[in-house]
Amino acid sequence: QVQLVESGGGSVQSGGSLRLSCAASGYTYSRYCLGWFRQAPGKEREGVAVLASDGSTDYADSVQGRFTISQDNAKNTLYLQMNSLKAEDTAMYYCAAHPHIGLCRRREADFGSWSQGTQVTVSS
Repeated sequence: QVQLVESGGGSVQSGGSLRLSCAASGYTYSRYCLGWFRQAPGKEREGVAVLASDGSTDYADSVQGRFTISQDNAKNTLYLQMNSLKAEDTAMYYCAAHPHIGLCRRREADFGSWSQGTQVTVSS
């Protein structure tokens, strides 16, 4: 499985920005679907954004236009740039990966490799 190490969480005021990073190692397939998920207290884990091996992306409606998923292939690092943060963005954030065979979608059950998670807290 792919190993994922996440960093970049923290606390920020509403309207601020944060960038999450996810360093990957142990790739054994040539193509991967990469994603960011989040889980707020008392809520189910939500798919925030995915990046397919062809470069296409998909975002949850709640973050569309504010968050950007990207990848630095040379560094094997996935990013989530979060702008215009809102209190409702407060959650534990996780990066995830699975071999891109078939669909690349924001579906938790599709992903087999997960990071340890990092907390993002947005104060209003």
